[in-house]
Amino acid sequence: MADEPAGAGAAAAHDYPTIDPTSFDVVLCGTGLPESVLAAACAASGKTVLHVDPSPFYGSLYSSIPLPSLASFLSPDSPPSSSSTAAAAAASDSHTAVDLHRRGVYSEVETSGAVPEPARRFTVDLVGPRVLYCADEAVDLLLRSGGSHHVEFKSVDGGSLLYWEGCLYPVPDSSKAIFNDTTLERMEKYALNKFYNVVKEHIAATSASADERGEGDAAALISEEDLDLPFVEFLNRYKLCPKMRAVVLYAISMADYDQHGPDPSEKLITTREGIQTIALYSKSIGRFANAEGAFIYPMYGHGELPQAFCRCAAVKGALYVLRMPVAALLMDEEKKHFVGARLASGQDILCKQLIIDPSYKIPTSDVPCDDSNSNSPRKAAKGICIFSKSLKGSSSNVLVVFPPKSLEEQQVAAVRLLQLSSNLAVCPPGMFMAYLSTPCTDASAGKQCIKKAIDALFSLQDSDGLEGHLETTSESTNDVKPTLIWSCVYVQEVTQGTSGSLLSCPMPDGNLDYRNILESTKKLFADIYPDEEFLPKKSAPAYGDDDSDSAE
Repeated sequence: MADEPAGAGAAAAHDYPTIDPTSFDVVLCGTGLPESVLAAACAASGKTVLHVDPSPFYGSLYSSIPLPSLASFLSPDSPPSSSSTAAAAAASDSHTAVDLHRRGVYSEVETSGAVPEPARRFTVDLVGPRVLYCADEAVDLLLRSGGSHHVEFKSVDGGSLLYWEGCLYPVPDSSKAIFNDTTLERMEKYALNKFYNVVKEHIAATSASADERGEGDAAALISEEDLDLPFVEFLNRYKLCPKMRAVVLYAISMADYDQHGPDPSEKLITTREGIQTIALYSKSIGRFANAEGAFIYPMYGHGELPQAFCRCAAVKGALYVLRMPVAALLMDEEKKHFVGARLASGQDILCKQLIIDPSYKIPTSDVPCDDSNSNSPRKAAKGICIFSKSLKGSSSNVLVVFPPKSLEEQQVAAVRLLQLSSNLAVCPPGMFMAYLSTPCTDASAGKQCIKKAIDALFSLQDSDGLEGHLETTSESTNDVKPTLIWSCVYVQEVTQGTSGSLLSCPMPDGNLDYRNILESTKKLFADIYPDEEFLPKKSAPAYGDDDSDSAE
C-alpha cells in the first residue's frame, strides 16, 4: 500500500543513487501490475531487469493509496507521481534524448460530504471495483511465481446481488442457490436450472480430450455455430424471464453493454465468451476451503498485487529503484529505435527493450509512440463511497450489478458496485467503502449513471449531520438505506498497450477482473521473447496447486 501522497517522494537530484551496471536487457518505467508481471517474467527467464518508478511506493495506476492522497492522484494538473526534474546530461553523438512527460488520466472529479476521521485509515484502490475469481489466471500466476507468499486474500462473503426494478435480489449462481431462492417462481427455477445444466454438460465435455469423449460427451457439446451466436440469442431458446436473462448476461457472464440493443455490434458477447466466463465462475466456487463464493479480494487492496510480483522479480535478480523518475528516452538516431532511458539523476541507462507506464506520453510526432486517441475515446466512469451500514444484512463484502436500463432508459452499460469492509483492512471498523464503475464514451453520461446508482442505494446525509446516520426507508429494499457519508465520482481514460521498440502496458480497464490485462501482458512478453515461457512453473510450496487451498 502507498504510504505517501503522490509525488511526495521525489528526491532532490543529488539524492538519486547511481545505478550499476548501466546496461540491461529490459528497463521498465512504472510499477503497475502489467509492468510488475512482465518484470517477474523477464527475470524468471534469466534476463537482466531494471525497474524504476517515480513514486516512493509500488503500483503506479494500480496503487492502493491513503484517502488523503486521492486528490493529488486524480488532479489533471498533477498526474500520478509526476516529476519535473530535468535530465542534466547531454545527448551523445549516437543517441537523441526525447523528453518524457506524464499525462493526466483522470478527469471530471466531483466530491461531496466529509471524510470521517482518521482519514488515513481509509485505503483507496485506483483500480476499483475489482475482484479476482478464485480460479483466475492471476491467482494461478501468484501461485506459480511464489507471489502468493506476499499477499493475503479474503472471500467476497456476501456474493452477488442484482438490482432489478428497484430491488436487490441474490444472484442464483448454482443449482443449490436456484432452489433455495425464495424470490423465484417454480417455472423460473426450472428454466434457469435447465440452462445451467446444458452449460455444465458442455463445460464437462470440453474439458475431456477428444480421445476420452464418449457419445454422451459429444452430444453434450454445444455446436460451433451456436457458440458463435450472440449469447442473448442462445439464451432466448431457454425461455428465461427477463430478470434471469439479466442474471446470466450481466451478473455471471459479466457483459458490459446492453445485449438487447437494436444495433448489433462488437459489444454483443458470443455464446462462447459467455460460457467461458460461466465456466470460470463455476470453477471458482469452492476452489478455496475458506472462500464462500467465486470471488476473493486482496487484504490492504489491489496495490499488494504489483508489489508481490515485484518481490518475485527481485528474488530472481531484478534491480528496483523507487523515487526515480525517467526524464527522457534515448533514441538511436540512425535506426530510430529506442535504446534506453535517461533518469532524473542525469544518468543514461541502455537496454535492449524499454517498457513504459501508460500514463507517460512522448511529445514528438516523428517517434513511434502510444496514440491514446487511436483506440476510440474509451473511458470508465467511476465512483467511491463511504458509509456505515452494509447493503446486505451482516455481509461484509458484496458485489452489486445494475444491468443496462435498470437505472434509466438511457443506460447502455452495466454498472458494478463492490462493497468492502474493515475485515480487508481498507477502512476503520464500523465503516464500509464501495467502488462503482461503468464503461462510457461520454464522460457526462457515465458520471450521471454512477450518480443514479449511488442514489438508488444510499440516502443523503441530513442537513444537521446527526452522526451521519440518518435512516430513510427504502422502497427498493424494504429496509433502511445506508447513509452516504462521503463520495467521489470521476472519469478515467482507458488505453491499450502498444508494441514496437517502445512497449506500453495497458491502463486499468473497466472490467471486474484482470483477464484482459493479463492477456495483453502475456502478448507483450511473447512479442519480446517469443521463444521463452511466460512465468514458468517453479518449485512451489506444498499448498501451491491444491484446489482445497485457503484463500489466505
